[in-house]
Amino acid sequence: MSGLFGGGSSTAASASNQTQGDLKSDVPLSNPPTDSISDLAFNPGQNQSDFLAVASWDNKVRIYEINGQGQSEGRYQYEHSQPVLNVDFSRDGTKIVSAGADKSVKVCDLASQQEIVAGTHDQPVRTARFFEAGGNPMIVSGSWDKTVKYWDMRQQGPAATVQCQDRVYAMDVKGDLCVVGTADRYINVIDLKNPQKIYKSIQSPLKWQTRVVSCFTDSAGYAIGSIEGRCAIQYVEDKDASSNFSFKCHRDPAVNNTVNVHAVNSISFHPVHGTFSTAGSDGTFHFWDKDAKHRLKGYPNVGGSITATAFNKTGSIFAYAISYDWSKGYQNNTSSYPTKVMLHPIQGDECKPRPSMKKR
Repeated sequence: MSGLFGGGSSTAASASNQTQGDLKSDVPLSNPPTDSISDLAFNPGQNQSDFLAVASWDNKVRIYEINGQGQSEGRYQYEHSQPVLNVDFSRDGTKIVSAGADKSVKVCDLASQQEIVAGTHDQPVRTARFFEAGGNPMIVSGSWDKTVKYWDMRQQGPAATVQCQDRVYAMDVKGDLCVVGTADRYINVIDLKNPQKIYKSIQSPLKWQTRVVSCFTDSAGYAIGSIEGRCAIQYVEDKDASSNFSFKCHRDPAVNNTVNVHAVNSISFHPVHGTFSTAGSDGTFHFWDKDAKHRLKGYPNVGGSITATAFNKTGSIFAYAISYDWSKGYQNNTSSYPTKVMLHPIQGDECKPRPSMKKR
């Protein structure tokens, strides 16, 4: 199945009043980065305040503390020698890992504010994530050198290396599920209980380059976003394959039979409800219910491409980064282009599944 959530255009038009969200309560993050923002990550630690890590092309990782009113304050920052492409918190919220174009994987301990190089690749590191192995925090990183590497901070050198078909463009981890998207549209699924081999490899059901992968909150599957304004929902196990589908999103209305399509830059799953967001080069974000195949809310254009998104640990805040994503080449990267992070408070049923839809 490939379609547009909410049915055809007439259905979508009649439902637009109920599904149109607003941005009036959104507040900007104080002192944002000075160059394009590549990634956002909230800390998962349950007994802590909300901390947001922001990775940027200005070579820095910045950590902000956010209070219950959405006010933010910069707490710490550290640097790579080249742009930072990805950032993630450890499960207990005490450490941050970052992936750099300088070919390094860095770990920062927030208590001591000390950082170390946990590992290196032969090419820029596109993505890095923490995971747990036998109660010990480990790191998995993916690089344009076509490898996925595992790092144990108690030892030198990679604990293991997995060869991929092509350059790693995207990766996500949830529980024991690791999903890696590479060039040439390969999607590799790795069981982190057996991390040295690929559990399953497919080519993306989407016809164009993979931009983002994001694991379901229950680790049963993952979402894929492409440069061509499509998203695919994929379950890991073959027995659930009948629930796989793809749909169109981040596309402008047709004008003279021509449709402008935009890259899906970020997909984030709500930590409580299991619904998810998509955000794209068109400057919009949407909330979706994959089980009901239904769009929950769509939001007006925010004034620039959305390059990264993240929910906080309770799902009460949705952060989105507005900055240039190079989708229209260097000539569109003007000095007036916005670079900021906005905090959107989740209110009412914005992200709640639609039980009525599931009973149809």
